[in-house]
Amino acid sequence: MDNSLIVTAYVIYLPIALTLTVLVARNLFKNAKVFMRDIFHGREEIAMATNRLFEIGFYLMNVGFALLILEISKYHDFNTTQVLIETLASKIGGFSIYLGVVLFLNLFMFFRGRKKSKTIAYTEPNIENLPPVTAE
Repeated sequence: MDNSLIVTAYVIYLPIALTLTVLVARNLFKNAKVFMRDIFHGREEIAMATNRLFEIGFYLMNVGFALLILEISKYHDFNTTQVLIETLASKIGGFSIYLGVVLFLNLFMFFRGRKKSKTIAYTEPNIENLPPVTAE
């Protein structure tokens, strides 16, 4: 087993997996702002805070998964560049499919939240019509 090929595989895999994660997250959460504003009925502050928390969770989950599946030496005997390329293609392809599934799950949650927010009528509290508070 050639350890230099394994290290080369890690050096290639990690930047690709991390770059894919960043690109998907940026696009998803840049466009998710519209959904969040709609879900929270234009309340910008809570919509953006929630969107940011979802984004942080997305990064943690996907970077964690990319690192979890990092080990590749136990699956193949690395003795040729061909095995390295085939293994990397399998790893990166699998991670890309995983990212796609997570992307669609996030979109599903956004659409579900939007649908749910439409069924629950949101009304601003009217402080003027509240009964006075009496000290007892």
